[in-house]
Amino acid sequence: MSVYISGSMAYDRVMSFQGLFTDHILPDKIHRLNVSFSIGKMDEKRGGTGGNIAYNLALLGEPGILLASVGRDFGPYGAFLRRAGLSLEGLRCLPDEFTAGAYITTDLQDNQITAFHSAAMNMPCGYVFPALDPAVDLGIIAPTNNEDMEEHAKFYRANGIRYIFDPGQQIIGLSLERLLAGINGAAMLVSNDYELELILNMFRVDLSKLLELVPVVITTLGHEGSRISRQGMESVHIPAARAACVHDPTGAGDAYRAGMIKGLLHGLSLEECALLGSVCASFCVERLGTQEHYYDAKMVAGRLLENYDLRLGLDFMPLFAGE
Repeated sequence: MSVYISGSMAYDRVMSFQGLFTDHILPDKIHRLNVSFSIGKMDEKRGGTGGNIAYNLALLGEPGILLASVGRDFGPYGAFLRRAGLSLEGLRCLPDEFTAGAYITTDLQDNQITAFHSAAMNMPCGYVFPALDPAVDLGIIAPTNNEDMEEHAKFYRANGIRYIFDPGQQIIGLSLERLLAGINGAAMLVSNDYELELILNMFRVDLSKLLELVPVVITTLGHEGSRISRQGMESVHIPAARAACVHDPTGAGDAYRAGMIKGLLHGLSLEECALLGSVCASFCVERLGTQEHYYDAKMVAGRLLENYDLRLGLDFMPLFAGE
């Protein structure tokens, strides 16, 4: 059983703005936007959609295989991933490039403004897949370079491998043809509510029409939880799990996706997968950064019981015990 994780590898420069963006953006001047935010604190953290999902899967005892391109400054990040028990065989290192970087500013209402420098991520990873088993193997295609997103989806479709399509921040960078190809053939489309609206507007369809292309649409809703939509069925709302505190929402969606994947690998229902994802996300928001949190089987089981009165009976030994 293998999980292949196509997604960005990046360093996150996470900044906190002790105010509200809305107090500094004039709606009638949006066409000539020129704003400056004074940042009180900045931290550099490991991040990227691929790295975040893989880290949470390591906590869940699932050693995913990362598929991405990284740069000459990747050494410390790579050493961390090895300690987490993750395979780096799918990473391509480009010595003349930097690893991608995200510059994330969060205000007091958890609104975010992000600038992203692709750097090495612009290049495909060139991974040559081994023979995969459609019965047990799973892929997730998270935001990365367009070529990898297209080619990996094509490979999974040709080989009957179920995959999750999670275009995220790359939605506007993908052509309609590439976006349609990624969705059409996926086992599941995952996005937040803003990204879903963007997809619907681009294709000029409603959710019911989108569900004719992909059987399941999972929509994350921040602190309001998530929603499961399926062909021919009423949508199901999944409430968010309560965190001990909310310090930083960055990376919560990737933690949620890892929980979903864990559940899918072990045959849980979609509702159970989403509940597990919500619990994983609740641990993530308690720490600043996307790979700074930790949980084990006992902690996950306790939060599932506390929030949902649910016992999944998922025993797992984390590959990584934190630092």
